[in-house]
Amino acid sequence: MNILIVDDAPDIQRLLALFLKAAGYTSVQLASSGYEALETLGADGPPSIPPDIDLVLMDVSMQGLDGVEACRQIKTNERLQDIPVIMVTGKSEPEDLKRAFDAGAMDYITKPINRVELLARVRSALKLKSEMDRRKSREQELLEVTRQLEQANEQLAHLAVSDSLTGLANRRRFDEIIASEWRRCARDRAPLSLLLLDVDDFKAYNDTYGHQSGDDCLRGVAEVLNSVARRPGDLTARYGGEEFALVLPNTTPEGAQHVAETARARVEQSQIEHATSSICDFVTVSIGVATIVPNGKAIPADLIQAADQAMYAAKHAGKNRVQSVTFPAADSQE
Repeated sequence: MNILIVDDAPDIQRLLALFLKAAGYTSVQLASSGYEALETLGADGPPSIPPDIDLVLMDVSMQGLDGVEACRQIKTNERLQDIPVIMVTGKSEPEDLKRAFDAGAMDYITKPINRVELLARVRSALKLKSEMDRRKSREQELLEVTRQLEQANEQLAHLAVSDSLTGLANRRRFDEIIASEWRRCARDRAPLSLLLLDVDDFKAYNDTYGHQSGDDCLRGVAEVLNSVARRPGDLTARYGGEEFALVLPNTTPEGAQHVAETARARVEQSQIEHATSSICDFVTVSIGVATIVPNGKAIPADLIQAADQAMYAAKHAGKNRVQSVTFPAADSQE
């Protein structure tokens, strides 16, 4: 345990240090003023680094910054406030003691110094400091465990709605988002667009390069799609197998067509080799686009079906292309 003696009288410093060292407290530091005490304690140090002093014995009456004010500054300093302070005073008037306790002192001893009293109060203060340190350590451990649990829960929540292969939203998340965006766009009478994409000739790709390369291919396509749908409300999801979906709230048919063409072009431009493709030397995608301003005459499944039909129309039209459809309910908005 480290003890700091603060007194502007050298003889009191020596006497206190002698009593403490004789009792086994060998780590004793000295300061001759309140200012020197604050400097020794490192009052300006970073709060994250605890001080190396466990107890302060502080004279009440000192030139400059007296003991009461120095104690007050210690107790209002986040880094130092847990250090117990015992006031050393030649006065025992109630008003003086009240000032000391109001400043944050935990105890006091009077001059002339009584060795037995001094050591008893020092032991009591250090025991209290040790208990406070253990409690604080347990609190910090608890906070860390709580933080780790919160982080683990966040990771679990993320995994629950993420596709493990591509890192995109999974089908569960897709279903949640398209339902919520449907309701919001219905309230705002705003257009909701959906893109469904399928990797062309993906079975042939797997047969040629193997399933590990197939997984790499899907990850590459997912990365491209993420770079296209960048607005905060947009969602890129793995719909299933080699199919992907882009949910685009507040997006007109023209806007959705532009996003789809951009996605198709960037996938082809990424030049993922596909030697057995029926249409190109590289991996390509076929994309179906559907848009609606939701109303009571349709449900999200209708939008999905329309985009799915458009995607298969793109396949049948020759692949590596975008096909849009006029959503049936779009012609009958309320």
